[in-house]
Amino acid sequence: MSKYEQLKLENQLCFPMYAAARKITSEYTPYLKPLGLTYTQYLVFMVLWENDHLSVGEICEKLYLDSGTLTPLLKKMETRGWIRRKRSSTDERVVRIDLTDEGKKMEDKCRDIPGCVGSCITLSKEEAGNLYNILYKFLKTE
Repeated sequence: MSKYEQLKLENQLCFPMYAAARKITSEYTPYLKPLGLTYTQYLVFMVLWENDHLSVGEICEKLYLDSGTLTPLLKKMETRGWIRRKRSSTDERVVRIDLTDEGKKMEDKCRDIPGCVGSCITLSKEEAGNLYNILYKFLKTE
């Protein structure tokens, strides 16, 4: 029995956020695994399908990831033939990411995933919208 109220799990905002993120991520597994994708690779694809030819730094910024996390993942995606990594001709420190034809084809293979996963979330449209706004407000505070 903890003698500190602030150390009770039920008093931690971070815990339900963590547990909810794990739960939602696990809901994607049955749809991503047959495609050979991890959840983070799927997120990278979503960023690139929206805007191809981004720098690693731009992808990191959009996904709230650091380059140390993203670089090994991008190398694996390149090995699978989904993306091409290329140093910028104007600044060698910048690595640009381009979708290959195979990477572009993955968009069609993934098109139904959001609807499938979204159907397992038991929030009203209004509740989901409110949660979305709150989470992004939290992410944008520094």
